[in-house]
Amino acid sequence: MKISKTPYYSWRIGELADGCKHCVKGEKLVLFVTGLCSARCDFCPISDKKLYKDVAYANERQFEPEGTNAIIEEARACSAKGAGITGGDPLVKLDRTIKYIKLLKKEFGKKFHIHLYTPLVLVNEKSLKKLYDAGLDEIRFHPKLDKEEDWPKIMLAKNKRLGFKWKVGVEIPVIPGKEEETKLLIDFIADKIDFLNLNELELADNAVWRNRENVKCKDELSYAIKGSEELAKKLLKYCESLGIRTHFCTCKLKDRVQLANRIKRRAENVKQEFDLMTDEGMLVRGALYLPELAPGFGYHDKLSRISEGRKRKILNKLKSIRERVLQDEELPSRLVLVDEHKLRLITSAWLAKIIKADDVVKAVVTEYPTFDALEIEVDILKD
Repeated sequence: MKISKTPYYSWRIGELADGCKHCVKGEKLVLFVTGLCSARCDFCPISDKKLYKDVAYANERQFEPEGTNAIIEEARACSAKGAGITGGDPLVKLDRTIKYIKLLKKEFGKKFHIHLYTPLVLVNEKSLKKLYDAGLDEIRFHPKLDKEEDWPKIMLAKNKRLGFKWKVGVEIPVIPGKEEETKLLIDFIADKIDFLNLNELELADNAVWRNRENVKCKDELSYAIKGSEELAKKLLKYCESLGIRTHFCTCKLKDRVQLANRIKRRAENVKQEFDLMTDEGMLVRGALYLPELAPGFGYHDKLSRISEGRKRKILNKLKSIRERVLQDEELPSRLVLVDEHKLRLITSAWLAKIIKADDVVKAVVTEYPTFDALEIEVDILKD
């Protein structure tokens, strides 16, 4: 097996793992089970809003961990053909993780490919057997370079006595200055796994990273850490000499390929008939806001603090404005809709420009087609 460049800004030795084949096409639901974790890695990429908190997300959509509707809805919204289960450590909430795996397999069938990431702290025969019996297709371990005593746990996933037939991989960030330590791990796993994934180390928005000194990104436009790519390419040559199936996954792949493709898939499913979709999958639409909820400083925080009682009142007011606009402009009802998530009315960009309504703030917005509908550009309209 030789090193070769992929069409996805990455390098490989041998075939990509099945989970990666789906990921690069944007076909995987990212299911964040919990931010709780037993490993406390020095280079954790999780943001402050998730780090060490028991929160759950399906892609960008937060949901109550006990609920499951959001998982199915989000999987359908992005036409997912599989899911990547992550955290934190999904094994901290093992019963919840099992529940989610069974739910997805029941809803979408056995071919719905599910892989899971976990550190080694809570790995044992019992937890692995539960994951396998639930239907997990692929498990990816995150061994810590300074915890050699835990490495043998990886071999439990290949236990023939327990009937395991899933794919087993190791996935680690490439940490500059840790070449020898990483090679020791590679030597250990060389004949014990189906694949190795090396991830370009990335800067994260959390307190762990903000308090770290002497860490630099490789350029002003990237959050990839300087030196990670160079070391990864050295390690690829080492893996090539050992014949290990390996993939070096870059930050550019995650942003420009994996995320971009998932965004486009979701946009095709969720766009309204009046939306314009850009080549990148962004939605351009008109929006009508109540003056006190118009986009501006602290906009998202303001929305998050609205109580359920006040939300109902706002929605009732928006519905009344919608009915009046539809009547005044003689429009079909499908051309002006209530956005219950962001508490606004949405319509086409051109209609927003001509609608007459003194009690709203009108805008043309460009935003992600994700559940949070994050704005890229807001152009407030003046009559």
